[in-house]
Amino acid sequence: MGKCVIIVEGKTDKERLLRVLAEPVTIFCTFGSYSQEKGEQLLAQAESAEEVYLFTDEDDSGKKLRASLSEDFPHAGHLHTPKMYREVADTPLPVLAEILERAGFAVIVPTP
Repeated sequence: MGKCVIIVEGKTDKERLLRVLAEPVTIFCTFGSYSQEKGEQLLAQAESAEEVYLFTDEDDSGKKLRASLSEDFPHAGHLHTPKMYREVADTPLPVLAEILERAGFAVIVPTP
């Protein structure tokens, strides 16, 4: 996959994704909040990316953040953790690997 960016909510989400990605991917954190200033900063940082993905939690705050990010990144791909886990940080690594692999990323499938 070319130069990709994934935007997540927090540092723990980023660390979990890095554990299963087998290719270099830039991951930006919003730290759970979003503003026009943060949006402009993310747009500038992701400007040279070939693809942008949004991977937020499946709770109310994550859905609200995804909606805000979608306005600034209308062509972004959307990655979703299963509702049963609610948060990217609580999603088992093999499940995260499967989600990323379906999106076309090279992954390392962790063994238990």
